[in-house]
Amino acid sequence: MAAISVRTSTSVFLALLLISSVHSFYLPGVAPRDFQSGETLSVKVNKLSSTKTQLPYDYYYLKYCKPRKILNSAENLGEVLRGDRIENSIYTFEMRKEQSCTVACRVKLDAESAKNFKEKIDDEYRVHMILDNLPVAVRRQRRDGSQSTTYEHGFRVGFKGNYQGSKEEKYFINNHLSFRVMYHKDQDSDSARIVGFEVTPNSINHEYKEWDEKNPQVATCNKDTKNLMQGSTVPQEVDANKEIVFTYDVSFKESEIKWASRWDTYLLMNDDQIHWFSIINSLMIVLFLSGMVAMIMMRTLYRDIANYNQLDTQDEAQEETGWKLLHGDVFRPPVNSNLLCVYVGTGVQIFGMTLVTMIFALLGFLSPSNRGGLMTAMVLLWVFMGLFAGYSSARLYKMFKGTEWKRNTLKTAFMFPGILFAVFFVLNALIWGEQSSGAVPFGTMFALVCLWFGISVPLVFVGSYLGFKKPALEDPVKTNKIPRQVPELAWYMKPAFSILIGGILPFGAVFIELFFILTSIWLNQFYYIFGFLFIVFVILLLTCAEITIVLCYFQLCSEDYNWWWRSYLTSGSSALYLFLYSIFYFFTKLEITKLVSGILYFGYMIIVSYAFFVLTGTIGFYACFWFVRKIYSSVKID
Repeated sequence: MAAISVRTSTSVFLALLLISSVHSFYLPGVAPRDFQSGETLSVKVNKLSSTKTQLPYDYYYLKYCKPRKILNSAENLGEVLRGDRIENSIYTFEMRKEQSCTVACRVKLDAESAKNFKEKIDDEYRVHMILDNLPVAVRRQRRDGSQSTTYEHGFRVGFKGNYQGSKEEKYFINNHLSFRVMYHKDQDSDSARIVGFEVTPNSINHEYKEWDEKNPQVATCNKDTKNLMQGSTVPQEVDANKEIVFTYDVSFKESEIKWASRWDTYLLMNDDQIHWFSIINSLMIVLFLSGMVAMIMMRTLYRDIANYNQLDTQDEAQEETGWKLLHGDVFRPPVNSNLLCVYVGTGVQIFGMTLVTMIFALLGFLSPSNRGGLMTAMVLLWVFMGLFAGYSSARLYKMFKGTEWKRNTLKTAFMFPGILFAVFFVLNALIWGEQSSGAVPFGTMFALVCLWFGISVPLVFVGSYLGFKKPALEDPVKTNKIPRQVPELAWYMKPAFSILIGGILPFGAVFIELFFILTSIWLNQFYYIFGFLFIVFVILLLTCAEITIVLCYFQLCSEDYNWWWRSYLTSGSSALYLFLYSIFYFFTKLEITKLVSGILYFGYMIIVSYAFFVLTGTIGFYACFWFVRKIYSSVKID
């Protein structure tokens, strides 16, 4: 009774911890806020990012205007891992009160700060700001000439160009920001909700007679000369010992967009519209092919079982060839069975994390408005799914008659996370060497290690203990003491060929969706079609299961009983195609030129491909495991 009560209290504690963790990253930014006229609005600065380098930097890494005291906003685990650093800024507005040419500050560049500005302009860095949890966007016309407008996420630090016939390209900074805040007014009160945040950046070489720190005024920017800010003035050059005056305008515009729909504009920032018809068409083809293969498979299999069960004499049974002859060897434990148990347990952990994350995303908890929510959910769910990893690994290990369950549990708890952590640590060291805000701080790294050792590892041991206590699964047929000799296989049934062929169909089920996922990660776009992603995920599961079962059946018919590892590698080989596609994507879609950025890209894609291998391999293994047990329990064995 004491053991039961301790176990129950532990389960309740873990459940409460999970619920509290979930709420910690769902609640911020979800509730709408009403602003009264004249109420102060504070713009927060996020980070500098570039699709060319993939290295985010803190906003104040460049010599921008700083408030007297820089305050960091509370950030969740996902935001820190993504490189977000949300801080206060000098830009403040009053609700529905327009401001014309407000001077923010005056900055004199030294050699180092000028060099930093030039480097960021060369790499096309963009500045990200936030107002009422909305990211700033730049309005631009579509390239196809249509009247509809699209938006770019953030505004550029500056630009390069020739000025007044100069042959040498010079660097110019966007030092004047024209903000436009869209609001939806409440009909019953004077309050309003912010539904849009736009900016138009300009470069203006401001002039002034005398600088008054208390009330600074510039001659190039006031109500009378406001039209000069549209690009006809002299742009502000970036160079050492140059003085830069930062200014901004604020205008407010009433909008019909309601607060609940305010993110729709940001979610449609990308130029290329999703070709729904072609995607659904390709998915339907995959479903059709999988269904046809499954139907042919079942009909052939039922005929085999009927023929085997009709054999009356022992002579007929000896003349018969096919998968029935392997009944004495098909459940023989494979080579490196311990390692297979570890990988299957890890695959169950990844599957549980992916499934629950997608369910949360479908319910709307992990929308882009909850910054870092998706990453936080994945890390926490990975930690808690260690229970299922230990359980499934131990069950399989006991079926193989293993005795050292503690060693098996340690490998399950440390092998996959250890490899990931080692690669992540090396990549993080490279990011830290570049002084990027994307480098995970020591405190966060320590927190990740604590989650791993403090929660995940104990849960793996708890799951393994529970799994090992259960009775071992009994094989439907007995295993012979002397292993049967495997005959020479045809070239198309050789392990290498069949494994490579087996990964094509699962990859074909996801490669179109993979394009949009890679675009959202590496080209700074929002990903939000989780419903469609869930459908693709289900199709991936079905495809992995069916192709593995079919190839396993052909292998058994060829009298090769070594199906354990091959079933895992058959569907898992789709990860190889995923990595090859990431190489193709790198050279065709990205403009990364720096060595460190290239190493980061391929380092992270190796991690993704490795996790995809473990996930799809586990799905294929369990499908084949169920299939083999099913068919050998359906025939009479003398």
